[in-house]
Amino acid sequence: MEVENDVKVLVPIKRVIDYRVKIRIKTDNTGVVTEHVKMSINPFDEIAIEEAVRLKERHQVEEVILVSIGEKLCQETLRAGLALGADRAILLETDQVLLPRMIAKILQNLVTQEQIGLVIMGKQAIDGDHNQTGQMLAARLGWAIGTFVSKIELLADKVRVTREVDAGLEVLELKLPAVLTSDLRLNQPRIANLPNIMQAKQKPLTIIPLKDWSLNLDAHCQTLSVTAPTPRQGGKILNNLDELIHLLKQEKIIHD
Repeated sequence: MEVENDVKVLVPIKRVIDYRVKIRIKTDNTGVVTEHVKMSINPFDEIAIEEAVRLKERHQVEEVILVSIGEKLCQETLRAGLALGADRAILLETDQVLLPRMIAKILQNLVTQEQIGLVIMGKQAIDGDHNQTGQMLAARLGWAIGTFVSKIELLADKVRVTREVDAGLEVLELKLPAVLTSDLRLNQPRIANLPNIMQAKQKPLTIIPLKDWSLNLDAHCQTLSVTAPTPRQGGKILNNLDELIHLLKQEKIIHD
């Protein structure tokens, strides 16, 4: 069913270390090395862009707007997203390290300014894996939310989503406006071709210094140190159950 709709879709995207790059910890344990490392759009955000663009191609939404919050280099990430079919982009420029609650507050302000009717975003970023921003944004806006969605059907004044739960699949109907977070099975993102990459250079990209908004963005927690996980020890091949029981007793996992 094709629905004519004047809804504007906002897709927040994040610049992260490419998922194929091996992460290295800084020598002072303050974070991970990002200098001279390949960066890309967060994979879950690519899925969100694809779904928003498909809605636009079906004439179900009016406009697809990308937003990224971060340093100037995020312009490259936004241009890459525009090459996937989005209409325009906004960079909220800042060097401040932002946590999910702070990002939700910023996005709330942008949603109000742009009169957004639907937010589609990745369920989490692969760097922090917080899986919090979508839920916090919906709470601040007082909107309905569908998380981990694997199917989206946009209707006249509501959106029907299918999401995966422990018992199987759950179908929800949410009144618009709403916030949706994408799961891996929602779609397969397209690959930008050369004409679309060239066209993306001409699409509008607005840069707004985040400090101009005068938002209170005090951090509520702090990262003390970042360390690599302890290397896993090699496994042992056991011949029978008796050897397993003996080993568990040696490790004091079970007792006589």
